Amino acid sequence: MSDAVSLTFPDGSVRGYAAGTTGREVAESISKSLAKKAIAIALDGELRDLSDPVVTGKLEIVTREDARALELIRHDTAHVMAEAVQELWPGTQVTIGPVIENGFYYDFAKTEPFTPDDLPKIEKRMKEIIQRNKPFTKEIWPRDKARQVFADKGEAYKVELVDAISDDQDLKIYYQGDWFDLCRGPHMASTGQIGNAFKLMRVAGAYWRGDSNNPMLTRIYGTAWRTQEELDQYLHILAEAEKRDHRRLGREMDLFHFQEEGPGVVFWHGKGWRIFQTLVAYMRRRLAGTYQEVNAPQVLDKSLWETSGHWGWYRDNMFKVTVAGDETDDERVFALKPMNCPGHIQIFKHGLKSYRELPIRLAEFGNVHRYEPSGALHGLMRVRGFTQDDAHVFCTDEQMAAECLRINDLILSVYQDFGFKEVVVKLSTRPEKRVGDDALWDRAESVMMDVLKTIEAQSEGRIKTGILPGEGAFYGPKFEYTLKDAIGREWQCGTTQVDFNLPERFGAFYIDSNSEKTQPVMIHRAICGSMERFLGILIENFAGHMPLWISPLQVVVATITSEADDYGREVAELLRDAGLEVETDFRNEKINYKVREHSVTKVPVIIVCGMREAEERTVNIRRLGSQAQTPMTLDEAIASLVSEATPPDVKRKAELRKKTVA
Repeated sequence: MSDAVSLTFPDGSVRGYAAGTTGREVAESISKSLAKKAIAIALDGELRDLSDPVVTGKLEIVTREDARALELIRHDTAHVMAEAVQELWPGTQVTIGPVIENGFYYDFAKTEPFTPDDLPKIEKRMKEIIQRNKPFTKEIWPRDKARQVFADKGEAYKVELVDAISDDQDLKIYYQGDWFDLCRGPHMASTGQIGNAFKLMRVAGAYWRGDSNNPMLTRIYGTAWRTQEELDQYLHILAEAEKRDHRRLGREMDLFHFQEEGPGVVFWHGKGWRIFQTLVAYMRRRLAGTYQEVNAPQVLDKSLWETSGHWGWYRDNMFKVTVAGDETDDERVFALKPMNCPGHIQIFKHGLKSYRELPIRLAEFGNVHRYEPSGALHGLMRVRGFTQDDAHVFCTDEQMAAECLRINDLILSVYQDFGFKEVVVKLSTRPEKRVGDDALWDRAESVMMDVLKTIEAQSEGRIKTGILPGEGAFYGPKFEYTLKDAIGREWQCGTTQVDFNLPERFGAFYIDSNSEKTQPVMIHRAICGSMERFLGILIENFAGHMPLWISPLQVVVATITSEADDYGREVAELLRDAGLEVETDFRNEKINYKVREHSVTKVPVIIVCGMREAEERTVNIRRLGSQAQTPMTLDEAIASLVSEATPPDVKRKAELRKKTVA
């Protein structure tokens, strides 16, 4: 038989195969060991079953070591869970079971909802099914047959799903032994390839198709990984994340709270507001001398948002207010600002600007409001009212690259000051829906690509870079800065966005060297992004053990006996005079009780004073998380703590002054 299929392999080699050759047969033709390890194929990047016939294209044999295997493992595990449930509770209907981030879920219709106590029983049966190692096989059924079979089984939800599949799509049925389900696929070769690195996590209620008018189903969430080591690492991260949850720590440290009367907005307590203002003060110092801090109005007429394009693109996420006019009964529609950029353009436009003044950098700690669905709200991480450390740079086209690099250096320096050393910078390119000429997009993306290469070169490999195709803003490409925290989680924070669109829409211009009006480039940039969210990230990164310069309460002076109270007061006053945030604890309680109590609220330093310390003018320093006490003279302790509590940017300036003087 003549070759009818031409396959190109990852190493560039090309082989011919007869029409109808399956992916498994291709793997066997390469090597028996590869065929044994194969779980699927990727044809022109699309995952397919090993049993599928191949067609001309680029072929990869997928094994469990491949990153793409995770999706298959999770998909197959969901099917095995569904089989286990129906074996244990006959009559239970299975509905939808997709793969999600880090795992999967399946929704079930059962007379009595599942409880967490059911999960170990289901897991045990799943392992038995996996041990059977039954092959996954695929059949294509006519629509009438599929409807009838599922109707006869009492699977009303499956019948509804069959009816929802368009006529031009195949109805695929996947078997694993005798059990089968309606599924798009693909699947691995057999249940045995799943392995046992999975765990069922929790149960929850879920409406059919997400509609509250539909019946309530029971959803079982699970996670699945390639190896037990990966599963253990994931469970460890979850346990650490729970211990570090900023909402719990916020309560323990008395920083903030939320309540129903103000959904999605933060009620800051004294200590929380202090740490918030510490962050703002730090950022103000970092911007001093290079940015002008401005403040744009909170409420603006909708006409401005129509001009900017936000009314069309973002209206559903804006808080709107309708009021009667001052002199007529006509109503005007206003909006709470969801971002600061239109206001900053108005400030730039106020007065004629010359090319000699550029770049003009405007910064604002702007309070903005965006409507987020109530189900999406999550402590400080997802709120409706927050503060942006926002800035906009108005510059010439020739200055664009230099400004992006300047912003990059500032962003990386800030992250380093907060202890984040693993940073990824990715360039998000033009989305399908966008505004502006392609020529402007070409120019912006070309400049930013060159900047990205410079960032990577200057970091000597310390900063990882990448491309996010189609993920840019509707008005321009952007850099996204992602941090990795102490337990390996990634947080996208800073952005740098090049914008030709808004200056054009608002008619912003400067007078160039030829005395002609020229449109500036507008660069949007944020470092923390949302100050509230960044604070939440810091709390979780440090597990509440904040560095002394960030901590809202830095020292508690506790006495062992009331006879030492006068000395304790003197110590506290000297520390306050040195600029530290200090409280005292002179209660008639044992010192160990005091230490435990202040440790719960994450006080970083406890200074213990007794009569001996008073006589010798010494102190004992006890650090959060340590049982040890360090004796020091009072003067040494004050000097040491003042140095530790000095913000890193202030220390750098002091060291620079010393070098300059020297």
